[in-house]
Amino acid sequence: MASTMQKEEAHRLVDGMPDNATWNDLIYEIHVRAAIESGLADVYEGRTVDMVEVLAEHGFSE
Repeated sequence: MASTMQKEEAHRLVDGMPDNATWNDLIYEIHVRAAIESGLADVYEGRTVDMVEVLAEHGFSE
């Protein structure tokens, strides 16, 4: 579950972008941030799989 966006955080994101940034640049930054937050939430909630398990599942060894 994604966390609630804070207006101040959105302002910092936009303010940190270069003056020639496009809407696509902003959308990309928002997407990356949302993906990172989602991944961190998975880690905090214990929704992870050990790397060794993933490798074994795909026929690789460590």
